[in-house]
Order: sequence, then C-alpha cells, then structure tokens
Amino acid sequence: MTRTVKTVAEAVDGRVLGDGSVEVSRVASLSSAEAGDLVFVEDEKNLAAALTSKAAAVIAGEFAASAGNSKPILIVAQPRLAFSRVALLFSHDRASGDPEKKVEVHPTAVVHPGVKLGSGVRVEARAVVGAGVEIGNGTRIGAGSVIGENVHLGVSCEIYPNVTIYPGAKLGDRVIVHAGAVLGSDGFGYVRDRTTGCYEKFPQMGRLEIGDDVEIGANATIDRGALEVTRIARGTKIDNLVHVGHNCLIGEDVVIAAQTGISGSVVVEDDVVIAGQVGIADHVRIENGAILGAQCGVPTKKIIRGKGIVFWGTPARPIRQYLKELAVLARLAKKE
Repeated sequence: MTRTVKTVAEAVDGRVLGDGSVEVSRVASLSSAEAGDLVFVEDEKNLAAALTSKAAAVIAGEFAASAGNSKPILIVAQPRLAFSRVALLFSHDRASGDPEKKVEVHPTAVVHPGVKLGSGVRVEARAVVGAGVEIGNGTRIGAGSVIGENVHLGVSCEIYPNVTIYPGAKLGDRVIVHAGAVLGSDGFGYVRDRTTGCYEKFPQMGRLEIGDDVEIGANATIDRGALEVTRIARGTKIDNLVHVGHNCLIGEDVVIAAQTGISGSVVVEDDVVIAGQVGIADHVRIENGAILGAQCGVPTKKIIRGKGIVFWGTPARPIRQYLKELAVLARLAKKE
C-alpha cells in the first residue's frame, strides 16, 4: 500500500516542504533507498546525500527548512522517532489490508473448534491453538507456536515461530513476541522439608498479563505468578534471552537488555532502563527512571532510587560512587 507524503506528515505531526502528493510505499536506509522509499536524516551534514538519493522523500529536522525542494521534505522535531512511527504505520497497512480479510489457518495447524478468531488472523504451519483462546483482528501466530487454553491475544499481535504461551495468559494489543519465547511457565518456587531435606514444589497457579505495545525478544522467558500475577505494563521492551521470574511487576516504558535475570517478586517502576547481564535478586524495587548499567548486581530486598541516576557494580550503587571506589583501589594497588 502507498501513502502520500502529506498523509504521512499528518500521522507524525510534521509539515511538508514541496509536493505533498508524492507517494511513498516503504521506509529504507539512505544507502539502500529506491524509488518510492522514505528516508530520514538527523543532521545537516547528511541532508545533501538524502536529497540526491533515489528516495522519493526525506524526513528531517528544522535544519532542513531552508533547503531546496528537489524532493519533498517532511519536517519533524525528532526525525528518527518519526521514521520509526512511519515504519510501523506501513507495517500495520500491510498487516491489516482489507478489514474484512479472511482468516487463514494452515492445513497442518491444530485449532480447537471453540477458538474465537478475529478478522485477518493468520495461523501458520503446525501451530497449536487450545480451547477457549481468543485472538484479535490481524494477529499472526507463527509456525510451530503453541497457544495454551484460555489465552487472550489482542489485535495486531505478532507471535513469531516456536513461541509457547501457557494457559490463561493475557496479551494486549500490538504485542510482539519473537521466536522461542516462553510466556507463563511455572516460577522457580520450592519449599524444603526440614525433616527429609527434599524440595517440594510450591503451587504455581497465578497468571501472566502483558500490556499493549510490549515487545519480547527471542528465547526470553516470563513466569506466571505463583498465586497472583506477573504483569508487564504497556510499552515495555524486553530483549533476547531475558528471564522475568514469578510475581514480578514491570512498569510502563521499561527497557531490559539481553541476558538480564530478574528474580521473583521484583517491582520495576516506569521508565527504568536495565542494561545487559544485570542480575536482580528477589523482592527488589527499582524506582521510577533509574538506570542499571551492564552487569550490575542488586541484592535481595534492595531499593534502587534515583530518577536518571546510573547505577553500576555489585552491589549496585551510583556510578560516581563506584568510580571513586575504583580510584581508591587503584591508588592502594600502586602503594604495594
């Protein structure tokens, strides 16, 4: 599907210099752009190259307002952000297409007769969809995925191949789950019999709730609650190979990078950034806007507090303190 530059500008709150009736059909990098493509530049030094490229139009900042109109320029406050939103817009165009689009179920897929499928749902080869499942309009279930009983999937979700979603999980709208992820499995909870020394399983009968616009990376694992709920709130982005334990409450617009492990009953408030290979013990609270640097270690029941403050090391502490401690150690080492 194509859109005019004018309609794209309206979608991202931009303004057009030049011919707004020019049509674009996809986004591209500056080096790979072809006719009909839309590209972006974030600084003036790349503007000339964009204007002489094969692209049909350019997204740029205010620095391009006085440029010649060799092709349409879409002026926005944040070019990279606008470009991302346009890419998503085109993606939704392709996914939704005709609102009356028929359901597509591959002949080798196993779909329980009682499943509720919205318009335009696609279930690919050898996927299994259990009883009581509800799947919203335009959602795709990738090949080999297993959707357990009574799972709810919102509209325009993208479930990539070999994803497993355990029974009872609820996913909002526009959720993306990459290949191999496991959602709603039992948490790691055991009780030790002091008499025999054996470990016995603590009941894992809670649920998993994932909000709108969440993205979950390949081979990530998120446990359901033990007796209550594990919740991932709207807009949070979880990288590949991340583990979230049972009863965790992850806030809105949180970013969690690869190989991070979060133990049970952790609370991560809104706008937190967690870098790669961070280890967080149980019953920790990470308060609004804190930033955990790569390979931080946060001990049990610790509270991390400080919006915009970067924490580093094990145990995690503000980076300025951490660097001072390193400097002291370096001086002591020289004295030996």
